Amino acid sequence: MIRVVLADDHALVRAGMRSLLGTMAGVEVVGEAASGEEALELAEREKPDVVLMDIAMRGMSGLDAAARMRERQAGVSVIILSMHAGEEYVLQALRAGAVGYLLKDAATGELELALRSVMRGESWFSPAVSRQVVEGYVQRVGGEAAGGDTLTARQREVLQLVARGRSTKEIAYELKLSVKTVETHRAQIMERLNIRDVAGLVRYALRTGLVPPDG
Repeated sequence: MIRVVLADDHALVRAGMRSLLGTMAGVEVVGEAASGEEALELAEREKPDVVLMDIAMRGMSGLDAAARMRERQAGVSVIILSMHAGEEYVLQALRAGAVGYLLKDAATGELELALRSVMRGESWFSPAVSRQVVEGYVQRVGGEAAGGDTLTARQREVLQLVARGRSTKEIAYELKLSVKTVETHRAQIMERLNIRDVAGLVRYALRTGLVPPDG
């Protein structure tokens, strides 16, 4: 069962999302928050698996709440909900520790995909977000894969797929490797880059232009 907290200062938005989540097998809404402060309190009390967090709320913002949640509740995955696909918003969410970024006008099926992805330890970004973020980074760094000598060609391939939200099994299938081999590559990538989580790997891949502009 995926335990979810909804954090949005619009009651109608929360009601719509609760209704949608109620149609998904194995998903349970364990609380609703109208502010960042309430979201923090709920996360500490209910210990959810995922918090669906609006960026703009009265009082403490969703980004501030996500950053504090990362410090206090390391086991909670935060997916930011936003109407904005701009690079600056997405980068702020990543810096705050979010592992997903979902646009509010996304298809309803995308919400379930996002939940399932982060529960597997993957990241999830709406396709439009991925494109805009990557394009912004490529323009900034000139598309150069900084630190290219740090990783082997195979490790770069694995990292690219991780950054696109692929599961370990999907990566293994696509690269014709065993699941264990992919897990080994992933562990080595984290060790070489001194990165401890998937969100950090995504940030590195975007920053260095390893993910192509088409997302």
